[in-house]
Amino acid sequence: MDTSDPTPPLTSGPDASPLLLSADPLLVSDVQRLAAAAGVVPLVVHDSVQALRAWTAASVVLVGADCAAGLADCRPPRRPRVHLLGRAPVDDGHFRHALALGAETVSELPASETWLVEMLTDVGDGGGVPGVTVGVVGGSGGAGATVLAAAVARAAAELGPTLLVDADPLGAGLDRVLGLDGADGIRWDALHRTTGRLSARSLREALPRSGDLSVLTWPPDRGGRLQAFAVREVLSAGRRGFDTVVVDLPRHPDPVAEEATVRCDHVVVVSRLTVPAVSAASRVAARLPEPLPRRHLVTRGGAGGVTPEAAARLLRLPLLAAMSDQRGLDESIDLGAGPGRAGRGVLVRTARSVVRALADPAGGAGAVA
Repeated sequence: MDTSDPTPPLTSGPDASPLLLSADPLLVSDVQRLAAAAGVVPLVVHDSVQALRAWTAASVVLVGADCAAGLADCRPPRRPRVHLLGRAPVDDGHFRHALALGAETVSELPASETWLVEMLTDVGDGGGVPGVTVGVVGGSGGAGATVLAAAVARAAAELGPTLLVDADPLGAGLDRVLGLDGADGIRWDALHRTTGRLSARSLREALPRSGDLSVLTWPPDRGGRLQAFAVREVLSAGRRGFDTVVVDLPRHPDPVAEEATVRCDHVVVVSRLTVPAVSAASRVAARLPEPLPRRHLVTRGGAGGVTPEAAARLLRLPLLAAMSDQRGLDESIDLGAGPGRAGRGVLVRTARSVVRALADPAGGAGAVA
């Protein structure tokens, strides 16, 4: 069969679209509807010659059962992410064609609709190496976990796209801490209505943002109760779409807080260096799951009866950093500058050391600031 075409094949790129080969209008309509739910737009072709032109460049190839035999006769080069789709029960012949094409799956619609949406969502999000998720939790009230979470997120954003998630409904609001409370974008209340898989690209485009730092927090002057489903979808989309996800975790345990915690790769406990503060932090540390996420300690303030090393021993947590108090920090936040915007100071040094340490596969050595 002559499949020559004067148009050269396309080359792969980061914005490549899914390819759908089918002449079945009902199958095409179904796939276009599901692709829209996944936030992607497929290139639809109706014959094998057109399919071969886009074969290499496509992010994923969906071959309609009605065109599988003809495409198999063309013997296209092997590539990953080829799937055969049919609207009616597929027969043995379709499986033979799938084998010839190197297809990874043979699926029927509508039974496989959920799978198809999830697969297209992942493809649309790039399918690269998942980002690192870091939780930050206060060992006691006033430990400074929210400020440290904001500073760590800002430091991570110096290196690549970063998502900062406010999972504490009783906190000050991370957008306010960062001086982004006037920025346009959705808050948690908009995601409480989420019922399907959340696209990382849609999340990035919808959130308040400053440079490479995106923030998900609560509406102004209104908290609420998080839904476990929304937390799962946000953190999953965050891992797919950002290099780093930083989560400001609530101190008080509940099912949603536990859901967020177990989805972290690392959890940093922040404690002041007083006996009551370390005692409270021991209760917080004791409820963290093991062996994952990996647990760490950051101490704050001057020694008030307990040294950073002693606190680490008492809490049985590796000391990631010991941070002294920074003069003028509260005033900077009150003025809307946020922690770390000036790019210098104790907090910035500590946040950068935390980012470096958690990027180290060995788990990071402690730092003193």
